[in-house]
Amino acid sequence: MDAPSVIKQIQTLKKEAPERTFNQRYDLIVALKNFDMKREKVDFFIDLHFGLGQERKVCALVGGELHDHAKKVCDDVVLTDDFDKYAQDKKAVRKLAKEHDYFIAQANIMPKVASAFGKVLGSRGKMPNPKAGCVVPPNANLESLKEKLQKRVRVQAAKIPIIHCVVGSFNQKDEEVADNIVTLYKGLISNLPQRENNVQRVYLKLTMSKPVEVN
Repeated sequence: MDAPSVIKQIQTLKKEAPERTFNQRYDLIVALKNFDMKREKVDFFIDLHFGLGQERKVCALVGGELHDHAKKVCDDVVLTDDFDKYAQDKKAVRKLAKEHDYFIAQANIMPKVASAFGKVLGSRGKMPNPKAGCVVPPNANLESLKEKLQKRVRVQAAKIPIIHCVVGSFNQKDEEVADNIVTLYKGLISNLPQRENNVQRVYLKLTMSKPVEVN
């Protein structure tokens, strides 16, 4: 897989896709083969060279030490004093989960985070994840973390041997989306036990388009 061939597929999608009034996203779909889901695992985060064309919303779950800093940096902040309220209102937690892409949590209050938010965020794959750098010390620099999260993508095969990742948006330059795709694909290959021999097919699609195969 190389950038020029990916760009051709991107341009094909853009020509064939119906015109929409919203900024469609590009999804990369990788079907695996010879991959034992019970014994082998794909679950890692990768930093792309470009963003995804849409702002990634970040919510901070923090104590008093990070409260003021988090309010300046993050899109939303929930202080420990309010955790009990959310623990009793799953609808409010679901709303938070829907509105945010990443959740940051202060490390020394993680048990409280798990108790109040774990059931809802965990089922949606949005619990603060140490692998993504989202479990932080009380003196963390959240500004630099939020910047990194704009380009950080989780690559995961959860229940079936298929990986599905957002790699960009319609309003981005084709070259940026292609670079994101190649970067993610190379990162995936390096994490597969049999490398490219574990890849059956690779597809690219827009939100409202049919997929095209990428070689």
